[in-house]
Amino acid sequence: MTLLAIDWTLLIEKLVLIAVIITASLVIAMYATYGERKVAAILQDRVGPNRAGPFGLLQPLADGMKLFFKEEIIPNTSNKLLFVLGPCLAMLTAMMTSAVIPWGNEIHFTLFGADRHIPLQIADINIGVLFIFGVVSTGVYGIMIGGWASNNKFSLMAAMRGASQVISYELAMGLSFIALLMLTGSLSMKTIVEQQVHGHWNIIYQPLGFLIFLICAFAECNRAPFDLPEAENELNFGYHQEYSSMKLGFYLFAEYINMFISSVIMATLYFGGYDVPFLNEANLPVNIAALIGVVALLVKAFIFIFIFMWVRWTLPRFRYDQLMNLGWKSLIPLALVNMFITGAVILWRQG
Repeated sequence: MTLLAIDWTLLIEKLVLIAVIITASLVIAMYATYGERKVAAILQDRVGPNRAGPFGLLQPLADGMKLFFKEEIIPNTSNKLLFVLGPCLAMLTAMMTSAVIPWGNEIHFTLFGADRHIPLQIADINIGVLFIFGVVSTGVYGIMIGGWASNNKFSLMAAMRGASQVISYELAMGLSFIALLMLTGSLSMKTIVEQQVHGHWNIIYQPLGFLIFLICAFAECNRAPFDLPEAENELNFGYHQEYSSMKLGFYLFAEYINMFISSVIMATLYFGGYDVPFLNEANLPVNIAALIGVVALLVKAFIFIFIFMWVRWTLPRFRYDQLMNLGWKSLIPLALVNMFITGAVILWRQG
């Protein structure tokens, strides 16, 4: 009987990379709450957080401590197991999509006398985009389970809204990506980035597909004007009405993590990911070039995060019928037209 050989160095590298990515995602999501309050204050001619620490920079820590020390209440008539599982599932699915995102080029260093080439990607699988779509579609169960387990009619109605919203806009998002798949010929996130080097970003060839993808990302993240599962003016706070303490914090935090990861995905698929035009011709050291690539990807993601916030505090919430009409009667037909035009252009070029 033979034992499987374990590359402990590779395992340690992956564990360290996972820890770094998860920690960075949590910190960015935490300070996205601070950023959103500051953006809202600027747009509404207010000051925003300015008491906790210099410029209010410790406000996210204060908010986290407030949630952590609040009384935790579980309704007597709720399904306690599912009630706890809902926010955990929402948080888990929010973090899992980061596994296939290429955050930068390889970094090189020497460990125990051996040269190591470490890709800044947890898992480079050849169906990375399908993995993302699969995990995103699973995330709706966090909303559904939480709303149903609460045994509250408003929470259940909000959960039903969330499920139908996610399913509807996933179709348009998937169709918009099919046109991109026709151009790239690959489902690997790493390959898609590598095909965009030297400034050949996919946004140049797929502007309509990107616009559809962006609108669907708003709906998938439950961000205004598509935050119908949390419509407090209609549903009395929505699917997490019965939640308190860190269970509520998990739901709220998962939204910001989803917003950050969605921004990174859009930057990767349409704006070159970690690619920086003219950087390849600069002949920089490998590790410095990789670091610049990571910073470039984060800058692109932060721009999208700002757009998420800007739209939230600018546009009013849609009615539910308007939400569905936009998804089924506008975005899906547009995505189909974009897919057919892309296919026709590819066939014309091949002919």
